[in-house]
Amino acid sequence: MIKLKQNQTRTYDVEGFKRRAACLCFKDETENEVLLVSSSRHPDQWIVPGGGMEPDEEPCGAAVREVYEEAGVKGKLGRLLGIFEQNQDRKHRTYVYTLIVTETLEDWEDSVNIGRKRKWFKIDEAIEELQSHKPVHAEYLLRLADSCGPFRVYTPSTDSCPCTRVAENGASHCFVCSTQGSDLVNR
Repeated sequence: MIKLKQNQTRTYDVEGFKRRAACLCFKDETENEVLLVSSSRHPDQWIVPGGGMEPDEEPCGAAVREVYEEAGVKGKLGRLLGIFEQNQDRKHRTYVYTLIVTETLEDWEDSVNIGRKRKWFKIDEAIEELQSHKPVHAEYLLRLADSCGPFRVYTPSTDSCPCTRVAENGASHCFVCSTQGSDLVNR
Protein backbone atom coordinates (compact mmCIF):
# COMPACT_ATOMS: atom_id res chain seq x y z
CA MET A 1 0.00 0.00 0.00
CA ILE A 2 1.25 3.51 -0.77
CA LYS A 3 0.11 6.82 0.76
CA LEU A 4 1.31 10.23 -0.33
CA LYS A 5 2.58 12.69 2.26
CA GLN A 6 3.87 16.15 1.49
CA ASN A 7 7.41 15.77 0.04
CA GLN A 8 7.42 11.97 0.42
CA THR A 9 5.59 8.76 -0.31
CA ARG A 10 4.79 6.46 2.60
CA THR A 11 4.84 2.75 1.91
CA TYR A 12 3.21 0.02 3.99
CA ASP A 13 3.64 -3.73 4.13
CA VAL A 14 0.76 -6.21 3.81
CA GLU A 15 0.11 -6.04 7.57
CA GLY A 16 -0.31 -2.26 7.51
CA PHE A 17 3.06 -1.37 9.06
CA LYS A 18 4.88 1.67 7.70
CA ARG A 19 8.07 0.41 6.04
CA ARG A 20 11.13 2.13 7.55
CA ALA A 21 14.91 1.71 7.58
CA ALA A 22 17.66 3.10 9.80
CA CYS A 23 21.38 2.74 10.50
CA LEU A 24 23.40 2.74 13.66
CA CYS A 25 26.32 4.81 12.38
CA PHE A 26 29.58 3.97 14.14
CA LYS A 27 32.83 5.92 14.20
CA ASP A 28 34.85 2.73 13.63
CA GLU A 29 34.69 -1.08 13.76
CA THR A 30 34.86 -1.14 17.58
CA GLU A 31 31.24 0.10 17.63
CA ASN A 32 31.96 2.11 20.79
CA GLU A 33 30.59 5.44 19.51
CA VAL A 34 27.34 5.97 17.63
CA LEU A 35 26.12 9.02 15.72
CA LEU A 36 22.72 10.43 16.67
CA VAL A 37 20.85 13.30 15.01
CA SER A 38 18.50 15.90 16.41
CA SER A 39 14.80 15.18 15.95
CA SER A 40 13.01 17.28 13.34
CA ARG A 41 9.97 17.54 15.65
CA HIS A 42 11.89 18.08 18.91
CA PRO A 43 15.32 19.61 18.10
CA ASP A 44 16.52 19.20 21.70
CA GLN A 45 16.12 15.40 21.50
CA TRP A 46 18.51 12.95 19.83
CA ILE A 47 17.41 10.04 17.62
CA VAL A 48 18.85 7.33 15.37
CA PRO A 49 18.82 8.48 11.73
CA GLY A 50 16.23 6.68 9.64
CA GLY A 51 12.93 7.07 7.85
CA GLY A 52 10.35 5.72 5.47
CA MET A 53 11.16 3.49 2.53
CA GLU A 54 10.23 4.63 -0.95
CA PRO A 55 8.19 2.43 -3.31
CA ASP A 56 10.27 -0.48 -4.66
CA GLU A 57 13.20 0.49 -2.40
CA GLU A 58 15.00 -2.28 -0.55
CA PRO A 59 15.63 -1.83 3.20
CA CYS A 60 19.43 -1.64 2.86
CA GLY A 61 19.22 1.06 0.18
CA ALA A 62 16.71 3.07 2.20
CA ALA A 63 18.90 2.89 5.31
CA VAL A 64 21.94 4.26 3.46
CA ARG A 65 19.86 7.00 1.79
CA GLU A 66 18.32 8.07 5.10
CA VAL A 67 21.67 8.47 6.92
CA TYR A 68 23.02 10.42 3.97
CA GLU A 69 20.03 12.81 4.08
CA GLU A 70 19.59 13.07 7.86
CA ALA A 71 23.15 12.72 9.22
CA GLY A 72 25.28 13.75 6.25
CA VAL A 73 27.50 10.69 6.41
CA LYS A 74 28.69 8.04 3.98
CA GLY A 75 30.12 4.70 4.94
CA LYS A 76 30.35 0.94 4.72
CA LEU A 77 27.05 -0.85 5.22
CA GLY A 78 27.32 -3.70 7.70
CA ARG A 79 24.97 -6.31 9.09
CA LEU A 80 21.22 -6.22 9.54
CA LEU A 81 20.85 -5.79 13.30
CA GLY A 82 17.16 -6.61 13.31
CA ILE A 83 13.62 -5.68 12.36
CA PHE A 84 11.89 -3.64 15.05
CA GLU A 85 8.15 -3.07 15.38
CA GLN A 86 6.51 -0.13 17.08
CA ASN A 87 2.81 -0.57 17.75
CA GLN A 88 1.90 1.99 20.43
CA ASP A 89 1.36 5.36 18.78
CA ARG A 90 2.39 4.44 15.24
CA LYS A 91 2.53 1.17 13.40
CA HIS A 92 6.15 1.05 12.14
CA ARG A 93 8.37 -1.83 11.08
CA THR A 94 12.00 -0.68 10.89
CA TYR A 95 14.96 -2.55 9.37
CA VAL A 96 18.06 -1.49 11.31
CA TYR A 97 21.59 -1.91 9.92
CA THR A 98 25.07 -1.05 11.12
CA LEU A 99 27.23 1.36 9.15
CA ILE A 100 30.86 2.40 9.66
CA VAL A 101 31.24 6.08 8.79
CA THR A 102 33.98 6.76 6.24
CA GLU A 103 33.05 10.34 5.30
CA THR A 104 31.31 13.15 7.13
CA LEU A 105 29.89 15.99 5.04
CA GLU A 106 30.27 19.54 6.35
CA ASP A 107 26.85 20.56 5.02
CA TRP A 108 24.11 18.06 4.25
CA GLU A 109 20.46 18.11 3.19
CA ASP A 110 18.80 18.20 6.63
CA SER A 111 21.38 20.54 8.19
CA VAL A 112 20.73 23.09 5.45
CA ASN A 113 16.95 22.61 5.13
CA ILE A 114 15.85 22.16 8.76
CA GLY A 115 18.92 22.87 10.90
CA ARG A 116 19.40 19.25 11.96
CA LYS A 117 22.44 18.55 14.12
CA ARG A 118 24.50 15.40 14.72
CA LYS A 119 26.58 14.26 17.67
CA TRP A 120 28.76 11.28 18.60
CA PHE A 121 27.76 9.39 21.76
CA LYS A 122 29.36 6.56 23.71
CA ILE A 123 26.96 3.59 23.52
CA ASP A 124 25.85 3.75 27.17
CA GLU A 125 25.27 7.52 26.91
CA ALA A 126 23.24 7.07 23.73
CA ILE A 127 21.08 4.38 25.36
CA GLU A 128 20.41 6.65 28.33
CA GLU A 129 19.57 9.59 26.05
CA LEU A 130 17.20 7.53 23.88
CA GLN A 131 15.38 5.67 26.68
CA SER A 132 13.66 8.83 27.88
CA HIS A 133 11.90 9.71 24.61
CA LYS A 134 12.63 7.00 21.98
CA PRO A 135 12.82 3.66 23.81
CA VAL A 136 12.56 1.68 20.57
CA HIS A 137 15.73 3.44 19.36
CA ALA A 138 17.45 2.47 22.63
CA GLU A 139 16.45 -1.13 21.84
CA TYR A 140 18.50 -0.95 18.64
CA LEU A 141 21.63 -0.32 20.71
CA LEU A 142 20.72 -2.89 23.35
CA ARG A 143 20.48 -5.47 20.55
CA LEU A 144 24.19 -4.92 19.74
CA ALA A 145 25.22 -7.27 22.54
CA ASP A 146 23.00 -10.00 21.07
CA SER A 147 23.93 -9.43 17.43
CA CYS A 148 25.98 -11.73 15.26
CA GLY A 149 29.34 -10.28 16.20
CA PRO A 150 31.63 -7.45 15.18
CA PHE A 151 31.03 -5.20 12.21
CA ARG A 152 31.05 -7.05 8.89
CA VAL A 153 31.13 -5.18 5.59
CA TYR A 154 28.82 -6.43 2.84
CA THR A 155 30.75 -7.19 -0.36
CA PRO A 156 28.44 -7.70 -3.37
CA SER A 157 30.83 -9.96 -5.26
CA THR A 158 31.36 -12.47 -2.43
CA ASP A 159 28.51 -12.11 0.06
CA SER A 160 24.79 -12.52 -0.03
CA CYS A 161 23.03 -9.26 0.68
CA PRO A 162 21.95 -8.61 4.28
CA CYS A 163 18.46 -7.82 2.94
CA THR A 164 17.93 -11.36 1.68
CA ARG A 165 17.93 -12.70 5.22
CA VAL A 166 14.55 -11.03 5.73
CA ALA A 167 13.13 -11.08 2.21
CA GLU A 168 9.55 -12.34 2.27
CA ASN A 169 9.04 -12.50 -1.48
CA GLY A 170 11.62 -15.21 -2.11
CA ALA A 171 14.07 -12.82 -3.74
CA SER A 172 17.58 -14.22 -3.86
CA HIS A 173 19.27 -10.83 -3.65
CA CYS A 174 18.74 -7.18 -2.86
CA PHE A 175 18.68 -5.33 -6.16
CA VAL A 176 19.80 -2.03 -4.61
CA CYS A 177 22.76 -3.47 -2.72
CA SER A 178 23.93 -5.95 -5.33
CA THR A 179 23.86 -3.53 -8.24
CA GLN A 180 24.37 -0.11 -6.71
CA GLY A 181 25.66 -0.71 -3.19
CA SER A 182 28.94 1.12 -3.54
CA ASP A 183 27.20 4.04 -5.26
CA LEU A 184 24.66 4.32 -2.47
CA VAL A 185 27.23 4.04 0.27
CA ASN A 186 29.70 6.40 -1.34
CA ARG A 187 27.51 8.81 -3.32
